[in-house]
Amino acid sequence: MRGGIMIVLAGTSRGVFAVEPDGVRRVLECRGVREIVNIDGRLFAGTGAGLFASDDGGESWRECGLSDHAVWQIRSAPDGVLYAGTQPAALFRSEDQGDTWQEVEAFANAPEASEWCIPVEPVQPGQARALVVDQNDPQRMWVGVEVGGIMQSEDGGATWNLTLPGDNPDLHMMFAHPAKSDTLFASTGYGRLDGVAEMIEGNAGMFRSDDGGANWRYIWKGITPRYSRPLCIDPRAPHGMTVASAPTAFSNYKQEGGAGAMLFRSDDEGESWRSLCDTEHSPSRVNFHGLTPDPENVGGVLVGSDNGEVWQVSDTARWRCVGTGLPAVLSLYAA
Repeated sequence: MRGGIMIVLAGTSRGVFAVEPDGVRRVLECRGVREIVNIDGRLFAGTGAGLFASDDGGESWRECGLSDHAVWQIRSAPDGVLYAGTQPAALFRSEDQGDTWQEVEAFANAPEASEWCIPVEPVQPGQARALVVDQNDPQRMWVGVEVGGIMQSEDGGATWNLTLPGDNPDLHMMFAHPAKSDTLFASTGYGRLDGVAEMIEGNAGMFRSDDGGANWRYIWKGITPRYSRPLCIDPRAPHGMTVASAPTAFSNYKQEGGAGAMLFRSDDEGESWRSLCDTEHSPSRVNFHGLTPDPENVGGVLVGSDNGEVWQVSDTARWRCVGTGLPAVLSLYAA
């Protein structure tokens, strides 16, 4: 907070912007900011041009490596080691708070790695876009690869095993339950290494594991649209989980009829879901990409759209616009 005002940083297609009561201003110019995260007081921005860090709350930024990669997520282990997932699909680690990085070679050398890709025309490199590190065991971690599946290590990245929730390799986001490290949630899409799957129930949506990723259960039954991507879990009890979904990967506000996106909430670990949309957004003309818990309201979220808006959404589906005029919002950070 600055003077009692919530700090909101929006990661966009054209950089990081501070969202303030009197407008927005760019604080970092770069492409494709997919992640903004606070680790021990230092902010990191994962971008299409590598990793940037800020030690003054996002006012100024400096490059801190991985410039040859698009950085998707940065996570910390309880022993202080940082991990970064990138495109092309790779995993890096840092033992000096992100100042220098070394590639986890065993991840890159996994037998499955040769098949990781985004199956579009032309084919694009796969991306390690979702990271979870067990906060009770620094040797235990999961990496979600789009398109490839979930790679799991029990020995700090020395060896890896592959799992596919519902036989789906198209991993988007992944989080552990804040109070149960063995309970994992993953959002998935329609991508397959042999093309695009049929858009039927079970082929995309939310999955849950209660045994550390060994087995996964589909928890998106009856929900449409099915293509799920943005996901966040409130760190405060009752740990509400919010998911944004759309008909396809390409749904957007420019197409006829709009994106047809929705925002859903579960307060019981995915056993049941309810809409978090108001009348204007049921379904939404704009698609949602950035999503993070609202630090001002338990159960509330901040959501960013592909037409450059940021909304504050309460647990009772009250929507308030807090920022406009941005490039496409891909990620959000709030404190």
